Amino acid sequence: MGSHTDSRDPLPTPATPAGREGLDAILARPGRAVIALDFDGTLAPIVADPEQARAHPGAVPALAALAPKVASVAVVTGRPAGVAVRHGGFAGVPGLEHLVVLGHYGAERWDAVSGTVNAPAPHPGVAAVRAELPGFLDEIGAWRGTWIEEKGRAVAVHTRRAADPQAAFEALREPLAGLAGRHGLIVEPGRMVLELRPPGMDKGVALLEYVRETGAEAVLYAGDDLGDLPAFAAVDKLRSDGVPGLLVCSGSVEVAELADRADLVVDGPPGVVKLLTSLAAHLG
Repeated sequence: MGSHTDSRDPLPTPATPAGREGLDAILARPGRAVIALDFDGTLAPIVADPEQARAHPGAVPALAALAPKVASVAVVTGRPAGVAVRHGGFAGVPGLEHLVVLGHYGAERWDAVSGTVNAPAPHPGVAAVRAELPGFLDEIGAWRGTWIEEKGRAVAVHTRRAADPQAAFEALREPLAGLAGRHGLIVEPGRMVLELRPPGMDKGVALLEYVRETGAEAVLYAGDDLGDLPAFAAVDKLRSDGVPGLLVCSGSVEVAELADRADLVVDGPPGVVKLLTSLAAHLG
């Protein structure tokens, strides 16, 4: 296959045959394609305080240009769906009428048509861990600068503000895994964050169920973190079932494992926006 180019808006060529097949399938049958994207680090730059995270300024215009040309656009995130909608600025945008946000790894779902969030009851272990966690961190002498993020159906411990973020991250992994296990939860590591959440919730499960629900015949997934590896695995599974897919890494030196697995590496959220914009242009 030759390089996908256009004099106005070039599309990059994936580095792998499977990725090139995935991009070709999206270009050939856009109305049967699902475009799925992580939020933090993919559509929104990583910031020290997750509450300050906002979608890249070009993200919503790019999605609004692309969404009407494909079967569906889905944002797949560990955040509560409503938070991702607010921080992304996704509500009430012309062109995004069929956007879906799969929040809390698919446990919550917001769709632009109804503007509402559907969700099951939360796991009781999350409330128990939430209550126990401050004292637990004090007891084990957690690094100064470590802090807790309330995520509704999960709770996260961030180390990015610690004096030595990586050392704090490594020191907390085992103790937090023990705490999570006592309450029927698991620990999901990310970029200087350890999230305690119920098992069976991951981006791979959410993506696989959504692609099968829509009957999509091609899929693109873009992510930036360890939590996106299950979604990458889901695309691999779909490929083995005959559904072409394109894996995009929103480039980060912090998560080399994801970049190594990707068909295409772009330069963070600005690179994702550029890719989405180019894809929309190529779909006419």
